[in-house]
Amino acid sequence: MFRRMFWFTTGAAAGVWATTKVNRKLKQLTPESLAAQAADKAIETGHRLKDFALDVREGMVRREAELGGALGLEAPVDPDLPVQRHYAVEAAEPAHPNTYRKLPYNPNNRNEDH
Repeated sequence: MFRRMFWFTTGAAAGVWATTKVNRKLKQLTPESLAAQAADKAIETGHRLKDFALDVREGMVRREAELGGALGLEAPVDPDLPVQRHYAVEAAEPAHPNTYRKLPYNPNNRNEDH
């Protein structure tokens, strides 16, 4: 009699535990729950990227200061020397505004570069 009662109670407890576990998992797999989980992960990833960008920027500033000190770029500038600016790309003379070629209008062209 006690043996049957023990196994009956054990089976009932296992059934309740399994049902609770399955119901929790089903609630986690609803579209609303999945959307909330995705949003949380996206926010977490955004914070990590922001922290990474700030660390990179801090490292860049530190390295630029090291290089500036090693190359003597922070030395005082003589005000009598003319300042020469170096540009990465030299500006070309602008063409006359009427010489631009207009592309033909095509409503089916999906190229956004024109």
